[in-house]
Amino acid sequence: MGARKTGSLDAIDRRILIALMDKGDLPLTELSKKVGLSQTPCWQRVQKLQAKGIIKKQVAIVDPSLVGLNLVVVVSIEAGEHTTNWLAKFNAYINKCPQVVEVLRMAGDIDYILKLIVQDMAVYDKFYQGLIENVPMKNVSSRFVMETIKNTTTLAIPEVNQD
Repeated sequence: MGARKTGSLDAIDRRILIALMDKGDLPLTELSKKVGLSQTPCWQRVQKLQAKGIIKKQVAIVDPSLVGLNLVVVVSIEAGEHTTNWLAKFNAYINKCPQVVEVLRMAGDIDYILKLIVQDMAVYDKFYQGLIENVPMKNVSSRFVMETIKNTTTLAIPEVNQD
């Protein structure tokens, strides 16, 4: 996905987004006070942000370790081939694996980086065996996270220019 212009965001939209990124279930009464609008215009702005796809969805963020997901794995993949057939096979396999929480297509010597959150090494190994069995690759390299220093869903939305 390429960069998109944020020209349609004004200072109030930005404040709404920042407040909702911090607490997605913020009641409308509190949100409207925080951003300096009455409830109806605030609700209408949230609806427009959703309709434009700026707010993609609202979710609960679950602590993985408290639900038995104790291993975070970062997997680097060199594809070996760059065909539409390979990509379709890769996408189909990855999209049916719920333990894969993020996939990034890269520039440089690594083609893809995957982030997985799994119960343990045995579950990761089962994923790995299935991956190499179903998708031909030049190289797969795994790294195991010892500690997460920072993990946020809050974006640093640029200030609105008041030209």
